[in-house]
Amino acid sequence: MNTSQHAKQDKPEKWWNSLGPGLITGAADDDPSGIATYSQAGAQFGYAIGWTLLLTYPLMVGIQLASARIGRVTGEGLGENFSKLFKARWIVVLLISLLVIANVINLGADLGAMGDVAAMVAGGSKTLWTLAFGSLSLVLQIFIPYRSYVAVLKWLTLSLLAYVGVVFAVDIDWLAVLHGVLMPSLNWSKDYVTSIVAICGTTISPYLFFWQASQEVEEINRVGRDKPLLLAPGQARRQLRRLKIDTWAGMGFSNLIALFMIIATAATLNAHGITHIETAAQAAAALEPVAGKSAYFLFALGIIGTGMLALPVLAGSAAYAVAAQFGWSRSLDLAPGKAGPFYAIITAAMIIGTAISLAHVNPMRALYWAAVINAVISVPIMVSVMLVVSSHRLMGKLVMDFKWRVLGWGATVAMAIATVAMFVSMLM
Repeated sequence: MNTSQHAKQDKPEKWWNSLGPGLITGAADDDPSGIATYSQAGAQFGYAIGWTLLLTYPLMVGIQLASARIGRVTGEGLGENFSKLFKARWIVVLLISLLVIANVINLGADLGAMGDVAAMVAGGSKTLWTLAFGSLSLVLQIFIPYRSYVAVLKWLTLSLLAYVGVVFAVDIDWLAVLHGVLMPSLNWSKDYVTSIVAICGTTISPYLFFWQASQEVEEINRVGRDKPLLLAPGQARRQLRRLKIDTWAGMGFSNLIALFMIIATAATLNAHGITHIETAAQAAAALEPVAGKSAYFLFALGIIGTGMLALPVLAGSAAYAVAAQFGWSRSLDLAPGKAGPFYAIITAAMIIGTAISLAHVNPMRALYWAAVINAVISVPIMVSVMLVVSSHRLMGKLVMDFKWRVLGWGATVAMAIATVAMFVSMLM
């Protein structure tokens, strides 16, 4: 390769083009179930719970950057690398099975929230709206190639700006917001501990690790000149720089929007004595009488938009993980006829998730069990991610730098503490 080719590869990309898997992953983290978590925290504890988002931001970056690096360096997702890491295949199968169960439950809860909100805003049957959203998402995943669909997903991230609009539609005590973010107010009540654990579990979720790693692999396949960095170390400087920009921006966007949700519900619901909500749809409905129709409409619109973003991430991350274990072709860029089993997994996940949402399962109970399963699998999956990204056998000379490994292991320890706290709070 000549000097001009090297210079071209090292040339920084435009900021929007640098954003992709990290931005989409971060935005998908603010799905309807996440909205319910942040809204309940804001309603119950007001601005005082805002500091948690400042804490989780660097931790999210650490573990998501490790996941993205694995995909970009090896050209394979987490499932494939876990299989190489562990000789006992049953360990990987168990973790992925639990991941799929949690994802499908989350799918059902998200679809249910979207159907509820659409029925509230536009009228009609929740059942029909839920079926419509599930069907539309499934059709887009199967029949729109990734190289086109990724643009749709990137634009869908803008739906989260609705929550910025909500904040500016109501009166905010910004000094109280700053105090809540910068000066943690701690207490050891069961509800407070549960809220902190729920926020940690919502922001640091296993399906996000699998998705971002898999989307880096998709990006390698989408861009003709790109190769796994193990095969093309000359691309490492540019690509690793892009990963950092993408992940810091994506997780920052995710946490900023989550903070806006907490601020919005703290300024409206908490300020008016409404301290208990069970779903994202209830949060939207509760906003109207205290904040007006515009705030209610923006909040509801955001639930639908981020739901459409989260559905393919939940179904897709499950499909990538399962297909990898069987060696099946797996890519959203492949035609259905060339990746039948992969798309069958996505279809099954969407159908079962839709069935859960229509079965009148209590949404908070569903999310509760999804959170428990995620808590059980998150720490071992995070440990596995950090072992892979530190392995010279799997990553060659491109193992993660020490300072970033410290951040990734810090996220793992924090999640372990949150998991223990969750189980302790269950016994209280």
